[in-house]
Amino acid sequence: MNPRSFSPLFLFLFFLLFLAFMAPQHGYAQAMEGKIRYLKVQNWTKQMSALDYMSEQQRQKMSYMWGNDSEWKTYTELYFSPTRSKYLDSDEKAEANMEGYNGRKDVYFIQRNFEQNSIHDAIQLLGKTYIVEDSLQCQSWKIKNDMKEVAGHICMNAFWRDTIKQQDITAWFALDMPNSAGPERFCGLPGMILEIDINDGAMNISADKIELMPVGEKLELPKKIKGKKIKEVDFQNVIATQIEDKRKTEQPWMWGMRY
Repeated sequence: MNPRSFSPLFLFLFFLLFLAFMAPQHGYAQAMEGKIRYLKVQNWTKQMSALDYMSEQQRQKMSYMWGNDSEWKTYTELYFSPTRSKYLDSDEKAEANMEGYNGRKDVYFIQRNFEQNSIHDAIQLLGKTYIVEDSLQCQSWKIKNDMKEVAGHICMNAFWRDTIKQQDITAWFALDMPNSAGPERFCGLPGMILEIDINDGAMNISADKIELMPVGEKLELPKKIKGKKIKEVDFQNVIATQIEDKRKTEQPWMWGMRY
């Protein structure tokens, strides 16, 4: 490909990425461990509007039922080191009216081992817990050349289409954090993913607090979690089957399954 076909901005951004990964930074990488708090905002109305198999009347009825309460805010946490990461829902409440509420959380722990190229996830789906153990399989991102600031870090964006859930996903990854981890089950970009947007605001997950500190045992999964062990391809088939079943009955597939 002719280098002259690239814009000056793209070449400049590529040069920044090149420096980030090729320059000596062993000491910096060793210190790059800590915790990221994400604010996750779900918009039920926008999630419903993306369900093309439901009638317009059904979607409008559910949107009317929610009224001004169509958004739901929660916190999640990502612990990371140069070689591993663990993501889970936070006990901290993101909304004042949720203080004192201690509803039972679904099982959800996402662990990545980049050194061993492996995953160990515990995910509850329709009341059943699955333990997904497999090799690391990140998304096939298409890196763009837009930039913005997230939690004090300059980020570049990337795009991926989830064909099972029918979701358009935009990720923003930090140029100065050489780590391939991210929130939920997203990974595989040349920098820490600090923001995820799904279906144009149907769900947005954005870092709002980053603490560099030793994480140690925080990266480990609880030992008491029990569930059905399954490979990634089989887990994706479970998700696809659930969505197809809901499509046939014209019900929202995200009821009983993480969006």
